Amino acid sequence: MRQLLVAVVLNSGLLLLLWRWLQPRLAEPLLGRWLLPLLALKVLACAIATYFIGGDPQYYLTWSRAFNQQLWAEPGAWLRTLAADEFHFGGLHLVFHGFSNTLFFIKLLSGVQLAANGSAFLTGLYCSLFCFVACWELVRAVARAWPATPAGAMLIGFLAWPSVVYWTSGITKECLLVGSGAAVVALVVGWLYGGRPVRLATLGLAILLAGLHFQMRFFFAGLLLAALSGLGLLRVAERLLGGLRRWLAVLLMAGWLLGGAWVLGEISPVFSLNKFTSRLLINYHTLQQKSAHGPHLEYPNLQPTGESLLQHTPQAVAAALSRPWPWEGSSPLYVAAGLENLLLLVLLLWAAAETVRGRPGRLPFAVVVALLAYCLLLAALLGLSTPNLGTLNRYRVALLPYLLWLALQHPGAARWLRRLGM
Repeated sequence: MRQLLVAVVLNSGLLLLLWRWLQPRLAEPLLGRWLLPLLALKVLACAIATYFIGGDPQYYLTWSRAFNQQLWAEPGAWLRTLAADEFHFGGLHLVFHGFSNTLFFIKLLSGVQLAANGSAFLTGLYCSLFCFVACWELVRAVARAWPATPAGAMLIGFLAWPSVVYWTSGITKECLLVGSGAAVVALVVGWLYGGRPVRLATLGLAILLAGLHFQMRFFFAGLLLAALSGLGLLRVAERLLGGLRRWLAVLLMAGWLLGGAWVLGEISPVFSLNKFTSRLLINYHTLQQKSAHGPHLEYPNLQPTGESLLQHTPQAVAAALSRPWPWEGSSPLYVAAGLENLLLLVLLLWAAAETVRGRPGRLPFAVVVALLAYCLLLAALLGLSTPNLGTLNRYRVALLPYLLWLALQHPGAARWLRRLGM
């Protein structure tokens, strides 16, 4: 009874917060008309995902319920569990060695269970809403900073693209990964281009969200934060020099990323080149063995050296953005993923052709450099370390919205989006 009462109170409060968040945004021109339809799409996707729950989401839900039971029965033990890598309660035991984003996610979900009260749908709904709200705030931040750019590019990339909606709905790590990343980008865009001051409260929020992003997948977060800090450097250089030539912006970003990687390698052996390449090869071979009987990526000559990684990088980037093909795999999900990849390739080729013709769009070049660096580096990392095509399709949702944002910037796409009312 006590648990039900707490759940009712928390759900009522969260529903009120959602309503207060919705009201002013529904009144906004252009964006407001898309808020409820896209929110309904997210809720529908969550309902489907939690109705057919299984695999990893069921695993997270089952253990989060157990953690929540410990919270109610032994609050002190639950607090100690939050700081530990082990869980022991009621005859159940869960042990991880070292950092685990799975254990971190389960711990977070055990707190969500205070409102969800064991419900798979409510648990998934809160994860989905976090991602939706964060992505919507990024769309608004971009619309305020660059009103001449097509808002529809953001709406499609972050809130309507099929695989992004699919993987960021329900009880998935991607909900928190994509949502926290989008929220950090929204704050940075507001500071650098939207004229918003850096206040202590928003700075603290950014640190909290960056920490969450790092906890979910630290290599992904490292690349995004490096790209955003590089964007800050370019913005400072623009103001000091009264402008910035494109070749200089590219050199500064490349120097910043390479220099940062070297410094990290000197600070900690965990980030050294040898450690990185060895770990990448271990991940590659582990997933390749698990995928031996299905469609997967193969690099027969891949070696744990920097030179070998560079040689295979173009192939890895191409694979991360194009596989699976529609004819690979026998399940409907593989076919759907393959058809989506064909559409993605058409959009990327269209964007490349428009750029060659001198019509890339109105997004600042420094922003394009930062986002493109993040997308290409993460695509290379995923293509080299994730041969399983299903896992690859899931992991790449961390970069896909940003890539679509860039691909739909040019005037041709803007005209097409305007016809759709975006």
